[in-house]
Amino acid sequence: FAPFALPGERVAGRLHDGRLEAPRILRPSPDRATPPCPAFGDCGGCALMHGSDAFAAGWKRDRIAQALAARGLQAEIAETAVSPPASRRRAALSARRTRGGVALGFHARRAGRIVGAEACRVLDPRLTAALAPLAAAAGLAASRKGELRLAALATEDGLDVDLSGASPRLDGGALAGLAQVAAEAGWARLTLNAEPLAAARPPRLRFGRARMTLPPAGFAQATQAGEAALVAAVRGATRGARRVADLFCGAGTFALPLAETAEVHAVEGDGAHLEALTSGWRGASGGLRRVTTEARDLFRRPLRPDELSGFDAVVFDPPRAGARAQAEALAASDVPRVAAVSCNPETFARDARMLVDGGYALLGVLPVDQFRWSPHVELAAAFARR
Repeated sequence: FAPFALPGERVAGRLHDGRLEAPRILRPSPDRATPPCPAFGDCGGCALMHGSDAFAAGWKRDRIAQALAARGLQAEIAETAVSPPASRRRAALSARRTRGGVALGFHARRAGRIVGAEACRVLDPRLTAALAPLAAAAGLAASRKGELRLAALATEDGLDVDLSGASPRLDGGALAGLAQVAAEAGWARLTLNAEPLAAARPPRLRFGRARMTLPPAGFAQATQAGEAALVAAVRGATRGARRVADLFCGAGTFALPLAETAEVHAVEGDGAHLEALTSGWRGASGGLRRVTTEARDLFRRPLRPDELSGFDAVVFDPPRAGARAQAEALAASDVPRVAAVSCNPETFARDARMLVDGGYALLGVLPVDQFRWSPHVELAAAFARR
């Protein structure tokens, strides 16, 4: 209701549709900080730069506690694991052709205008260094009226870039120009609507002992620090397990590290991610335990209690909608331990309530802040059968 105000502050401003417009801070909070980015307030990418790091970390812990409390749950919540500035290795940028050239960056706050990302304090330097060639690619691919989306991931072998929403009338000259931009910039791969356009080398990520290549526009955790915190929490929650089911496994963020000590059955609806996981497992150095995969829509066909029988632990990491159907099946199962990863405290709390009602104890929660200075928060939680 009062944009960019902090709890406890006294503010004044003009009331419009229930919100204060451009509130003046009459009595600032001791948690107020000077935003390190000159675009803060205009760019819609960050919302919490005006608060101290301690405030933001505590606020995200409180979001989880409030979501749990709304479901009648309490848990020990650890200190937030915060990714450092300039560590976001994955970004979705927007671009439009303008009379003066190309506008590339993030959407402005509550507006369709694009704000440049040159001074961004969130992005990995490998991404900010690529803004010029990304703008050049956008100039070749964007239509005059539509908006182009550029998904860029910094990998061990260079940038993996996917362009979507490109002009439907790209000719051979434009396609050749895009390939030349990718080659001159040293990108590992360039895809157009997830279809290969230029590939100098496989864009690889390391998941535990495995080095694997995501499918075009595939999913990876936003920061390496955040991924490491989540993997460590999942390892801790499943320690000693010999057979693990990894549900909503993606390309193996958890399955491949867990396979160092356990047999893993990885389940995911996207076949391309499962192929990438299998390839990474087969090529892993140092040897991994057996990994099997299953393509399955877990929203419509969750693993039943009888199918879960025999697993020592289950990991589930669903999208923001949560895993209602799978949580119900888990609650009726005999699985001794469960590790839950979530990017939505509210749907996590709903699913956690089902597990607790089914006889599990919620042992603890780790908040993980991969999206620094945003309201977004992720978490990893451990459950055990009582």
